[in-house]
Amino acid sequence: MSQIRKEDIKQEVFDLYDDYAHDRIDRRNFMQNLSAYAVGGITVASLMSFLMPDYQGTIQVLPNDSRLKSDYINYDSPKGGKTIKALFSTPEGATGKLGGVVVVHENRGLNPYIEDVGRRVALAGFISIAPDALTPLGGYPGNDDKGREMQSKRDRNEMSEDFIAAYEYLKNHKDCNGKIGVVGFCFGGAIANMMAVRIPELAASVPFYGGQPAVEDVPKIKAPLLLHYAGLDTRVNEGWPAYENALKENKKEYTAHMYPDANHGFHNDSTPRYDKAAAELAWKRTIDFFKEKLA
Repeated sequence: MSQIRKEDIKQEVFDLYDDYAHDRIDRRNFMQNLSAYAVGGITVASLMSFLMPDYQGTIQVLPNDSRLKSDYINYDSPKGGKTIKALFSTPEGATGKLGGVVVVHENRGLNPYIEDVGRRVALAGFISIAPDALTPLGGYPGNDDKGREMQSKRDRNEMSEDFIAAYEYLKNHKDCNGKIGVVGFCFGGAIANMMAVRIPELAASVPFYGGQPAVEDVPKIKAPLLLHYAGLDTRVNEGWPAYENALKENKKEYTAHMYPDANHGFHNDSTPRYDKAAAELAWKRTIDFFKEKLA
């Protein structure tokens, strides 16, 4: 990354990046608006470099980690994208059947950060599957901007079916105990909420800053929920009060955590929105939750 320090960047810059990352403004408008903050020797180019994901040196569990078996597989998604590529990871030397976790990426495909999360889940003692919803379009292209553009071309309902099919793949796997959870981030958080609505047998759902389901769908939820929200994420947080009221009214099992002064994407350690304290606490809570619900 450039030598810009996170503490020197105004919150408006992070909000602007959030608009860009979620396709509310295009790249040209993003750069034009960013120029207002290019002051004191900070250029637009250096700001762009600072804000973009940097996967070098941020991977926590390497692909060749000897404690894991981690390989790409392809599974069938009859109602979605036909065949979907995914990273499938298991702990090395595990005995007995394990709980399974579907890891759902953001709105840009299976990038190195999400692959890393899949391996972290396996290292904690679970079977994980991290699908790439971009598979029907050729797969994650190695660039998040292009990946986001590609994902916007896929049908949302078909992608939902792809992740439900990943659940079915895990459920029927010989090494899985049949108890399946899901963790998702941003777009993936919305998918985690959707899966809680759509899959009565889901054992646990952990949405990170995910869009909420329709209030009328909340009665369908059977899975216990662990919800993580970022205090500065006004866009996603707008939907939380109605969701929480519906969860309470329908007597659903849920725990919600709001992380003050954290931005949307705070768990993603490849961008400056990363909040180490919030990310580590949220992840500990997530793994503890899975250990309780998927044993």
